[in-house]
Amino acid sequence: MVEKSADALFDLTRLRTFLAVYRAGSITAGARQAGYSQPAVTQQLQALERHLGRPLFERLPRGVAPTPAADDLAARVSGALDALAAVFTPDHPDAPPVPEPPVLLGGPADFLAVVGMPALAPLIAEGIRVHVRTGLTEDLLADLRAGHLDLVISTQRPRGRTLIADALCDETFGLVAAPEVAARIDRARLAENGPTALAGIPLLSYAADLPILRRYWRHVFGTRLDAEAALVVDDLRAVLTAVCAGAGISVLPSYLYESARAAGRVVELLEPDDPPINTAFLARRHGAAGRRHVDRVARHLLTEALKF
Repeated sequence: MVEKSADALFDLTRLRTFLAVYRAGSITAGARQAGYSQPAVTQQLQALERHLGRPLFERLPRGVAPTPAADDLAARVSGALDALAAVFTPDHPDAPPVPEPPVLLGGPADFLAVVGMPALAPLIAEGIRVHVRTGLTEDLLADLRAGHLDLVISTQRPRGRTLIADALCDETFGLVAAPEVAARIDRARLAENGPTALAGIPLLSYAADLPILRRYWRHVFGTRLDAEAALVVDDLRAVLTAVCAGAGISVLPSYLYESARAAGRVVELLEPDDPPINTAFLARRHGAAGRRHVDRVARHLLTEALKF
């Protein structure tokens, strides 16, 4: 009887460790959450895989990806393990409330500044703490998989089984210029004959390969853009500032330039019937433990982002 109890306790430890790795998306982060060394966690996972007769994770360059067997196991044990953990969580009426940790949110700097911060302002005022990290989408998604972030606003739909994503909003892109620059462009000729009307006008971009401009040229004009940027600055807000100052033209998301357009500081050079659109997603780890503030921020972003 003693041996069976010890085996059951050991199996429970393995399952808790498995769930920590599953939710964190990496052995390193899962070990930190479970309170074990990385080699100990690896040994526990190997023992659990031998017991089940199936592999649970695929090792990736950064983190791990759950197999279908892991998805099935997590679905079966997560509720019971979470309920068991709640039983042993101190809940004395006189005990001070344990504050929730900050919500770790990642995303593009310009989108977070223009859309994210206004959308989150009411939650911050209520006392929800949010720590924001900006960067490139691929880097942020890798940190999300590794458990270093709770949520990521992604400019592309994440791949793989470790992350789930909800459509956040559609970004519509427009070709814009300051009024004095627009006055030098034959806009009727631009609408009829395409980008030849833009000859001699400097192009402003956030990257040297002009990704947004190239996509606009291909989508709207049906032609390949073969040019170099006169200005490259890796912040779309800075590109907009340069456009407003009359440095040249650029293609920018409408949420970014709408205020400047309403104030008369920029104009849209074209109004195509089918402008380029990119969908932004809100990503989180599949099977991550529910946290009230993380869930609240996610729901609020999904509701409020569409209003900006």
